[in-house]
Amino acid sequence: MSVFTIGEQDFLLNDQPHRILAGALHYFRVHPDQWADRIRKARQMGLNTIETYVAWNLHAPSEDVFDTSAGLDLGRFLDLVAAEGMHAIVRPGPYICAEWDNGGLPGWLFSKGNPVIRTSDPVYMALVRSYMEALAPILVPRQIDRGGPIILVQIENEYGAYGSDMHYLEQLVELNREIGLSVPFTTVDQPEPAMLINGSLPSLHKTGSFGGKSTERLATLREHQPTGPLMCSEFWIGWFDHWGAHHHTTSVQESVHELEELLAAGASVNVYMFHGGTNFGMSNGANDKGVYQPTVTSYDYDAPLDEAGQPTEKYWAFREVLGRYTELDDQDIPAPRQAGQEFSVSLTQDMPLWEYLDATASWTQSQDPLTTDAVGSFNGFSVYRSQISVGERSVLSFSEVRDRAQIFLNRELLGTLSRDQKDRAVTLPAGAAGTLEIVLEDQGRVNYGERLGEAKGLIGPAHINDVPLRDWELSPLPFSDIAALSIMLATRPETANGVLAGPVFARGTFDHPLGGDLFLDTQHWTKGLVWINGFCLGRYWGRGPQRTLYVPGPLLRPEGNEIIVLELQAAQRAVASFVAAHDLGHTEF
Repeated sequence: MSVFTIGEQDFLLNDQPHRILAGALHYFRVHPDQWADRIRKARQMGLNTIETYVAWNLHAPSEDVFDTSAGLDLGRFLDLVAAEGMHAIVRPGPYICAEWDNGGLPGWLFSKGNPVIRTSDPVYMALVRSYMEALAPILVPRQIDRGGPIILVQIENEYGAYGSDMHYLEQLVELNREIGLSVPFTTVDQPEPAMLINGSLPSLHKTGSFGGKSTERLATLREHQPTGPLMCSEFWIGWFDHWGAHHHTTSVQESVHELEELLAAGASVNVYMFHGGTNFGMSNGANDKGVYQPTVTSYDYDAPLDEAGQPTEKYWAFREVLGRYTELDDQDIPAPRQAGQEFSVSLTQDMPLWEYLDATASWTQSQDPLTTDAVGSFNGFSVYRSQISVGERSVLSFSEVRDRAQIFLNRELLGTLSRDQKDRAVTLPAGAAGTLEIVLEDQGRVNYGERLGEAKGLIGPAHINDVPLRDWELSPLPFSDIAALSIMLATRPETANGVLAGPVFARGTFDHPLGGDLFLDTQHWTKGLVWINGFCLGRYWGRGPQRTLYVPGPLLRPEGNEIIVLELQAAQRAVASFVAAHDLGHTEF
């Protein structure tokens, strides 16, 4: 057994000074069959510790479920860290930000007695207690003083940028100790005096989050953490992307310079991200600081290890710097980069979205449009339905749309309302009569700031001109398990349309005898989702910047792979093309 403590000047491992050289690697953004490879490459770069958040909402899709299977097997992930001879830092939140849907907070949380999140509110804290108690059997026996890899646990996450409820932080500390966590606890905040004061307690070790001006920011951190080791526990060496913006990259030379400054000052570091991975499915978050900006599927983050797990120029440059502070084996390095295979697959079977809706819908009736949260749907797609009859040309309006609404009359498209454009109204043609159906997409819940926890869907009463439109129905579109959808598509006759007229599902099959990762080109499609062998790769959108989707090799079989595409608008080609390299889009330069 080992002991890890915080001394007057250093982190201490068995009473000896120890520098943490960590890298962020979120198990839930990486296929579990690739965890060992990514962890090993972290060690090969010169790191000695893996840091990960824990995504509460992913483990607990409902209040009575706590899933730790397959890609959510945090215990197995931590065991692989230990097997590689590395330590672990765990950040269970309960709020994590991470550009992750709702900052990791479950959607159902907000229907449980109106809890006031990230405070000492008793309703909220009771739910947090249940979460932490579910984590205890995973974390407690894997602490370093019990033979495991965990050396630090973080309390909350950049709390000083959100609140100042010291009683809340005290209760979190008490709760973490009560469930059996005995390793040192830390907090992280940007090195601004108010944030460092509001985001921590005297009993907790403060660390910083920043990506530049290392010397200056370490000095600010030292003013508020006068004893113990300095640590940048989120060293930002890249950034994330939003749909409709550019792909973010950072200068390798500048990142290396800042890393050298940190290490020369004697600080410990956690590279955020060492390996970003992917926002698989519909797990991405969003920002809203006046304009709603959903995060793209890729979480490549311009990290040293790219989304496909390949070392970049930044990887080798960081390895050279780290080699001056730790021992490295020049023969123990990652294998050379492998290109993806290039081929195309015809999507020969298709089915309108409406047929899937008619077969699976579960309608809830209401006078005014309900939020999707009100019917227990906290992610993905839903459909609203009502009957209309107008004489003159009219306007249909809502108080707010969260986040994208395609409006159909008798299943013919009238228009699209987008939250990021602040759209709220659409014109109805003269004589419009029949069934109004609205396909509503939750494009990702806000993960930072005051809009955490907001409900999704059509907000407020609907009006045609100044008259309320009453009598609505709402049904989720179930996509968590698409086995039934796969069967429906597989029995469709093959077509030779050559295009995709959405909203439509399309299916194709392909063999992959050589194995390995693939990159799916989405540039000829407009907007939608892709599944391979039942696994949702994520969203694509023609507005970019992302132009390809990463397909992890472990998802694929030598023969009989199935690809299903949901195209919401239109596509020029009913073909899925795989290309040699990932394309995350244009940069600023």
